[in-house]
Amino acid sequence: MRTLISTAFVSLDGVVEAPGGEPGYRNSGWTFKSVEFLPEAFEIKGREQEESAAMLLGRTSYESFSAVWPDMEEFATYKVMPKYVVSTTLTDNDLVTNWGDTTILRSLDDVAALKETDGGPIIIHGSATLNQALSDAGLIDRYHLLVFPLLLGAGKRLFSTTDKDTQNLKLVEHEAYPNGLQKNVFDVVH
Repeated sequence: MRTLISTAFVSLDGVVEAPGGEPGYRNSGWTFKSVEFLPEAFEIKGREQEESAAMLLGRTSYESFSAVWPDMEEFATYKVMPKYVVSTTLTDNDLVTNWGDTTILRSLDDVAALKETDGGPIIIHGSATLNQALSDAGLIDRYHLLVFPLLLGAGKRLFSTTDKDTQNLKLVEHEAYPNGLQKNVFDVVH
């Protein structure tokens, strides 16, 4: 079974919306506006590219990332990596042609079936709505969280507000940095 890893920049109050400057959110770009950049705090991002065998995205994140990541040198590994997009509306004609093999999945059942295939870890970037659905369905195996020392208030959150049974996590890696960032890696206890 493949490991499904959710990776996120998240504020202390759980917001994941528009960390890189995506339009339409009042605090857009919050990851670089108020917190000093320390390269060592982002080491996990390079490690994710090296260790991942595939990428899973929701439609909105796919549309945002596919417009810029294929031409960015720092994401070169992702260009050749197989990608899966969970969407009920996208068609093959909507997919970009310069970002490697991309497969459209139509449901969480399709994601569960993908996890049953051979291969290495699958990384999920962005995709707040998809993350919430996958978490609620018990499909996420690990979280890579870079927690920023910010309270953003309103905004899309990493976790849903669904009333559900407790989901236990095991902290397997952590570090705090002088700029207030915290790296927390949790395995989901299934």
